[in-house]
Amino acid sequence: MKIGYKLFAEAYPPKEIVRQAVAAEQAGFDFVEVSDHYHPWLESHHHSGFAWSMLASAAAQTSTIRLMTGVTCPFVRYHPAIIAQAAATTQILSDGRFVLGVGSGERLNEHVVGGGWPSVTVRHQMFREALEIIRLLWTGGYQSYEGKYLDLEDARVFDLPDELPEIIVAAGGPRAAELAADLGDGIFNTLPEPKVLEAFAEAGGKGPRYCEVPLSWAPSEQEAVASAHRLMRFGVTGWKVQSELPNPVNFEAATSTVTEDDMRENFGCGPDPQRHLDTARQFVDAGFDHLTLMNAGPDPDGFFDFYRNELADPMRSLTAS
Repeated sequence: MKIGYKLFAEAYPPKEIVRQAVAAEQAGFDFVEVSDHYHPWLESHHHSGFAWSMLASAAAQTSTIRLMTGVTCPFVRYHPAIIAQAAATTQILSDGRFVLGVGSGERLNEHVVGGGWPSVTVRHQMFREALEIIRLLWTGGYQSYEGKYLDLEDARVFDLPDELPEIIVAAGGPRAAELAADLGDGIFNTLPEPKVLEAFAEAGGKGPRYCEVPLSWAPSEQEAVASAHRLMRFGVTGWKVQSELPNPVNFEAATSTVTEDDMRENFGCGPDPQRHLDTARQFVDAGFDHLTLMNAGPDPDGFFDFYRNELADPMRSLTAS
């Protein structure tokens, strides 16, 4: 079992995110994951630094921990040729410690370039074309590609690493799971949903299975619940909401009826290690083997101490029941 830490780039400024990446390495985490967003989820978050700059800085200040986008949408706001180059460079700068997590995006971040927000069906087709372009460019040399939605003209990534990054594909349903099996080196999900992993395996998918485990550590359960509500209440709205709303102000409105009890039900909250382990076990039982701990508590350094002293060993020992 590999254990990672989610760098919450929407809640902290860029230099603090890099500091937390260093602290996560010192606490014994195997990897860190950072979202590639243009906007924060909520106006009250106040931050949303550029993921690729933070990853480069973290690569320079760490030596063992793996670094991952969680996740990048490689079309609309970006062209996949740019992501192919960015990922290759980050892999070189990190001495082979980078993992490219990719997904089909959210309107929140992608509409900012004025290209509109395609339907789900079109997004899946664009996603496939984007991954095909990235894979093509990573074969070396000058490459061209003509797709239904995306094109590439006579492009070459000059600096390719000796070992290419893994591509981990976010999938919320069977169609995306098949895409992960076809063009990914692993799969990513935010729910303890075994059916998606089953579809991935049935389509021939192999490799690591990443997830995000919703936790909130604080010295008291109530403090942990209040912090989770303040920072991550958007997380209980569901993917159909998260992928479609255009701006943080819309998420503020959409989450106005989310209660602290909702957070208590969905997050492992408080100082009791068993509560956190029980939350993680749902994902282990579903078949995931890379657990990204997504801490919504008010004190990241307190959580690192908690993980190092009370959570690391029993969480690594979790097996499906």
